[in-house]
Amino acid sequence: MQVKNYLVNYLTHFTEQTQIIGGFAHNQVIQLADKVVDAVKAGDIKKFFVMGGCDGRHKSRSYYTEFAEKLPKETVILTAGCAKYRYNKLQLGDINGIPRVLDAGQCNDSYSLIVIALKLKEIFELNDINELPIIYNIAWYEQKAVIVLLALLYLGVKDIHLGPTLPAFLSPNVVNVLVENFGIAGIGEVEDDIELFMK
Repeated sequence: MQVKNYLVNYLTHFTEQTQIIGGFAHNQVIQLADKVVDAVKAGDIKKFFVMGGCDGRHKSRSYYTEFAEKLPKETVILTAGCAKYRYNKLQLGDINGIPRVLDAGQCNDSYSLIVIALKLKEIFELNDINELPIIYNIAWYEQKAVIVLLALLYLGVKDIHLGPTLPAFLSPNVVNVLVENFGIAGIGEVEDDIELFMK
């Protein structure tokens, strides 16, 4: 009994008491489409950042936490996968009631982020998905994430940034194809990347 009480007290002491809002799969976000579109047209939302992908606990991967912290207040993060644990506890606030972090779920829910992008393309009557104010800054860790990357490439998404490490399968020839045809790039310093992405 004493051991049980000790464990309960120990776990209670070290358990975080943070609430995280999730459940922003495409069905939920599309219901907010009018509100999102109005915020974009009014200039309240200037950019969306897709910051999904896999992640690990290595210190070098704190890039994504710092990136989220330093993003301008008129930006919204769309996320899915383990990468979200780098920033989903940050108090980033909202824009006109729209949370600045829209969490669709796990890696296999990245589909929702694609559906959201395609819906926005339709609403704004754009011919090319790359005309949307969406930046793709994807965390790369495990090879299973290649299916998400391939889906984005299939849709014609360009200028995707991957980091802090690059996929192991990227031979020089594959890199040349991805860079020349899709503008694939790595990440740099947080401030430099944000300046680049906000242009």
